[in-house]
Amino acid sequence: MSALTVQHESRGGDGWEDLVRLWEESDWPEGCKVEIIEGIITVAPTPANMHNLITAKVQRQLYTVLPDDWDIHQTQSVVVPSRRGLFIPDLLVLPSAVLSESGSDSEHYVPAAVAELVVEVTSPSNASHDRIAKAAGYAQAGVPFYLLIDAFATGGPTVTLYGEPGGGVYRLLRAGKFGETFHLPEPFDLKLDTSAFPTP
Repeated sequence: MSALTVQHESRGGDGWEDLVRLWEESDWPEGCKVEIIEGIITVAPTPANMHNLITAKVQRQLYTVLPDDWDIHQTQSVVVPSRRGLFIPDLLVLPSAVLSESGSDSEHYVPAAVAELVVEVTSPSNASHDRIAKAAGYAQAGVPFYLLIDAFATGGPTVTLYGEPGGGVYRLLRAGKFGETFHLPEPFDLKLDTSAFPTP
């Protein structure tokens, strides 16, 4: 099943607040992932089993190295207004206090800048968003690390870590293939085992 996009015409101004209000107030299909990507509301079906399995394996390994006052979330929305983006990362690592102290205008999202790490696992319908639009959005927000797990990459499934954001772009820190041990640097210092990641 493919993602559905919803165009929104603003009535004056840049329309960002109107777009977010539409996202918050509309009755979207239950269980779908609804994001705003480059100013367009995107509705995607629930992830496939393979996607969920990869996400669960990464989450389990991350918990072994996180400080007690950091959490991992799978459904927390983050905003990058400068990129007209409201994303729901597959995994979001942030300090526990952020959700109660974010100072956000909404109880439904937090600024992407508060994240320590975001993880996206591609699906056939969203791979280009994860590779391009979300990477640019997370970099613009200054998220220190972006881990892209791309089962649908040309040439075979890959794991790529981006970091050192500046000027709205990331530096490629390391890349590897499924099956390899992939090192996440401090503050994680995790040897991520990708050998159990399923492939399409």
